[in-house]
Amino acid sequence: MPPITQPADLPAAAPTREPRQYGAVNWIGLWTLYLKEVQRFIKVITQTVLAPVVTTLLFFAVFALALGGAVRVVGGLPFIDFLAPGLIMMATTQNAFANTSSSLMISKIQGNIVDVLMPPITPGELLLAYALAGVTRGVVVAAAVGCSMLPFISTPIHAWWAVAYYAVLGSLILGLIGILAGLWSQKFDHLASVTNFVVTPLAFLSGTFYSVQQLPPFWYAAAHANPFFFMIDGFRYGMTGHTDGDVAVGAIALAVTALGLWLFCYTLLRRGYRLQP
Repeated sequence: MPPITQPADLPAAAPTREPRQYGAVNWIGLWTLYLKEVQRFIKVITQTVLAPVVTTLLFFAVFALALGGAVRVVGGLPFIDFLAPGLIMMATTQNAFANTSSSLMISKIQGNIVDVLMPPITPGELLLAYALAGVTRGVVVAAAVGCSMLPFISTPIHAWWAVAYYAVLGSLILGLIGILAGLWSQKFDHLASVTNFVVTPLAFLSGTFYSVQQLPPFWYAAAHANPFFFMIDGFRYGMTGHTDGDVAVGAIALAVTALGLWLFCYTLLRRGYRLQP
């Protein structure tokens, strides 16, 4: 029997492609996931940015009118100047938390978390993309709320470095807490419990609406154990120059907190903790 030969008119087989080499960091995957998370909140900007602006302005108006506005003085500042930085920081951190926690929770509920886990992205790259997206939303909200309040604030910005440092670090810490909440939660009730019983109470009991110098000794010490206090106090220092604590201590405490949360999140992501639909 003659040997079987391939017809001359058939196309030659396409050459095999070498697998893509990513090096130490998969920058393409990292950047793609970050953009996906940023575009996710930009597509609903009315809900993610404009709504916090309106809510914060309502808080600002109610407390300013009810408690005396510029007539009342707190820590040597008109009350509205004292109040504004705390409200800005509260909106910033809450939205950074909401961005990361809701993203993970929705992906798990809808079952598309596998679209994030299957690509060649390491746990560190996954963590960095989610955390940076949370920081981006927090900073965007801070800028939007801050610009909306500027016409009502009489005190000039005292230290821009402190404004930037505490806004970014506060967003990072709450973004990491949001990742932990998103990993732990198995339904939206779990996520709501973290928001209602952890994030919101800590934010309200951090000196947003009052000076902790007025508190009894026990509650004064308790306030200094609250990381939200250092976020708001440092941010208020940056905007007005007024502080109820030590700015350097607050900066170090928040940096250590962020590092600890980062390592904890990385450990859970590396183990695949509850990363299933």
